[in-house]
Amino acid sequence: MKRANHNVSPLHHRPAGGFRNPWPSAAPHGTGGFFKWMLTRSRRKPLVENAPAPAKVPDSLLTNSSRPTVTWVGHSTFLIQLSGLNVLTDPIWSERASPVSFAGPKRLVPPGISLESLPEIHVTLLSHDHYDHLDDVTVRYLIRRFPSMHWLVPLGVGEFLRSRGAASVTELDWWDGTVLAGAAFKCTPAQHFSGRFPWNRNATLWCGWVVQIRDTRVFFAGDTALHPDFDEIARRFGPFDVAILPIGAYDPRWFMHNVHMDPTEAVNAFVAMQTANGSPGGVMVGSHWGTFRLTDEPVDEPPVLARQVWADAGMISDRLWILGAGETRTLE
Repeated sequence: MKRANHNVSPLHHRPAGGFRNPWPSAAPHGTGGFFKWMLTRSRRKPLVENAPAPAKVPDSLLTNSSRPTVTWVGHSTFLIQLSGLNVLTDPIWSERASPVSFAGPKRLVPPGISLESLPEIHVTLLSHDHYDHLDDVTVRYLIRRFPSMHWLVPLGVGEFLRSRGAASVTELDWWDGTVLAGAAFKCTPAQHFSGRFPWNRNATLWCGWVVQIRDTRVFFAGDTALHPDFDEIARRFGPFDVAILPIGAYDPRWFMHNVHMDPTEAVNAFVAMQTANGSPGGVMVGSHWGTFRLTDEPVDEPPVLARQVWADAGMISDRLWILGAGETRTLE
């Protein structure tokens, strides 16, 4: 299912190695922009004092073998259950999204499901190698507990997993796919960047994912800005029953707009995918908010703005899912 001809490198491959965003307006700010943000940043106060409280985790998740469900663990970590297949996305259970345990963004809300209470995980999807999406401690735990679990990752990320003992790892490029346990998985474009250290920026790829079992399709956008290919993703792989789109870590816009969507852009991406398929169905699930304070907006602002934009666009209210940590929704 891979591309037949790789003689000509895709535009998102840098000629000298590594990767880039192929769209002209997608260049992120460099080191100078980062220091400007650090010197001028002004964090706004929360709309309410308490971060989202975890919801009660149903015991039925452990034995669910038929109901299609989506459960939010926190940030970009979801447990997706489809026809008995359990899929994790961007798993992080650590207290900090950081290379060290004593500094860096601290978790504001406990994980909605404990690591120890997870059902058997068959596939884990990774969108890229940043610390809030690829967590070393969590990865090592999952490798030990689920040695036969399959990891699907964008190009270049596999070595991180193999060096920690992962036995089944598949690396994919944008638009490529594979089939595992009766499910089709597709690697999709995203507008972001990679690198766990200053010296390996963009050495590995970033992406989103599509999971399809029979007629059920779930899109996990990963970590991304608004880009021109959302409609193409939907044309190739949709329509989607669920689209998990990031709605947080967007302020200040002058610095973040090239790497993170805000709620308005997330809703626009969802609408673009619906329009591409001519289908008004499906639900949008907000991700990448309420767990770590990475940027300047109040931690509880993203869902408030998302609901407002959704209503202003005339969308059906129950088609926008803003989950509490540990909350499970069943797909119709």
